Amino acid sequence: MAALMVSAWPDWVGELRLVDHHCHSVLGAALDPERFGALLTEAPAPAPGADPFDSAVGLSVRRECAPVLDLAVHAPAAEYLARRSELGVTEVNRRLFAASGTARLLVDHGYRGDDLLGLDELASAAGAPVGEVVRLEAVAEALADTGVGAQDYPAALAEEVARRTSAESVVGCKSILAYRYGFDVDPTRPSSAEVAVATDRWLLLREREPAAGRIADPVLLRHALWCGVDAGLPVQLHTGFGDPEEDLHRANPALLAGFCRATEGTGTPIVLLHCYPYHREAAWLAHSFQHVYLDVGLASTYVGHRAAELLAEVLELAPFGKVLYSSDAFGLPELYLVAANAFRRAVHQVLGGWARDGEAAEPDVHRIAAMIAEHNSAGLYRLPVAA
Repeated sequence: MAALMVSAWPDWVGELRLVDHHCHSVLGAALDPERFGALLTEAPAPAPGADPFDSAVGLSVRRECAPVLDLAVHAPAAEYLARRSELGVTEVNRRLFAASGTARLLVDHGYRGDDLLGLDELASAAGAPVGEVVRLEAVAEALADTGVGAQDYPAALAEEVARRTSAESVVGCKSILAYRYGFDVDPTRPSSAEVAVATDRWLLLREREPAAGRIADPVLLRHALWCGVDAGLPVQLHTGFGDPEEDLHRANPALLAGFCRATEGTGTPIVLLHCYPYHREAAWLAHSFQHVYLDVGLASTYVGHRAAELLAEVLELAPFGKVLYSSDAFGLPELYLVAANAFRRAVHQVLGGWARDGEAAEPDVHRIAAMIAEHNSAGLYRLPVAA
């Protein structure tokens, strides 16, 4: 397997099948160095004069991806980018996805989707099946564009979310409440009257200032979130680390305790994404509430060699059946491979360490690793069983 070209881990780690339960698509066009560098950071762009490769994720790209493109480990950034351009985007996508060992991708295509490969194109590039995760705020904004009235909007959004999530390709939905407002909101379902009043304000704003018409009212965000809960599929929530659009302290998943209580009897799973630096709080929620799950995607990519500590801290408290693998890769196929190898290395160090230290039997370690890599997501999202 190509992923073993850099890291020496045992066969049971290298052979793990990965279900990436939260990710995005990749760009299908060639990238100049500036645009490539902009995709190596969660900031809007690298600082002026700064080399985006001078970061933990930049080092990881040169370490993990260079050999897959026929370069030496840690090849200089300029050499890496030149080789990438020489091979072409189609071949680069093919090689890096194949090396990642990703068996299935569950994709949020609601952010900058027009810039990225479509879901069918992504499946072809990745050589793996793709499922869709519906972004609730994108559905709400698209509905507002149809001219729906304020009084009709509450029911219309519920119907549209139900319609979108009933598609065979859809496996779940996602909220970016953390970005648009924060988790310090009333966790309960708003009334239709509250939603209609808030919708009236929002639609007037969109008429006056179309560029400022994104959904950001906490009542409307709560309504969209509860429409997702009512759909019954797993509801993903971005938490913790992300771009500067959010206020990080308001993205602490501990603030979702009230929402977890309010949704406990619905039967809808709640999935906390990313979580860092609040991954221990997220682990507590997964420990405390039967319907709460979590991952450390995105963060494990960006913390470089510290990914093992991140996984170890999550597993201190989270039940093993509640932890999922994800990359949250966006734009670059490199991020899929970096995330996959960071996960494999962390599994080898943390779970393999349990076996080496006598904390767990070797068969149990292998079983738990496969649960996190593949089986937990397969069960949660009701995915076809792999042959």
